[in-house]
Amino acid sequence: MTQPPVAFSPVDLTLRDGRSVTVRAVEPGDRDGIQAALRNLSAESRYSRFMSALRELSPQMLDRATQPNPERELQLVAVAGASGQGEIVAGARYSGAAGSTDCEFAIAVTDAWHGQGLARQLLETLMRAARERGFERMEGYILASNSRMLGLARRLGFVQVASPEGPTVCMVRCDLGRTV
Repeated sequence: MTQPPVAFSPVDLTLRDGRSVTVRAVEPGDRDGIQAALRNLSAESRYSRFMSALRELSPQMLDRATQPNPERELQLVAVAGASGQGEIVAGARYSGAAGSTDCEFAIAVTDAWHGQGLARQLLETLMRAARERGFERMEGYILASNSRMLGLARRLGFVQVASPEGPTVCMVRCDLGRTV
């Protein structure tokens, strides 16, 4: 069983190229920013994240993204600009089933912010937050062709396990008690 929700305190990150972002919990008013961030993903990046040719989020998907269940989910956004109120350039989330100590993660970084260590810092932040909230294991589904994300997961302690999705999708899993 997970612990009661702990408020997420914003974190300022400096990336490899010197740019800064603020990572904070999503807010209901982020709907337009999340939709704009999705539009700023290349078709390849959208496919890598959503495993489909998704062009924008449905109203239901936006509701879920901006109103996570605080007992089982955490949705973070990385915002470029002052006071965490600028352009959303990345997002990361975990979600766990009720009563489970396992959670699943997902990350998306807009193309202009690739290669700067943002995905790594987001995943590390997400892993710490999940552990603080009582989750014991994190897993994710990554396209087999997404070697950069598979490499990142491996460097952060995830191991590849058999995927129920078949050979084109890898499943990675990490014991949160032994990482970050």
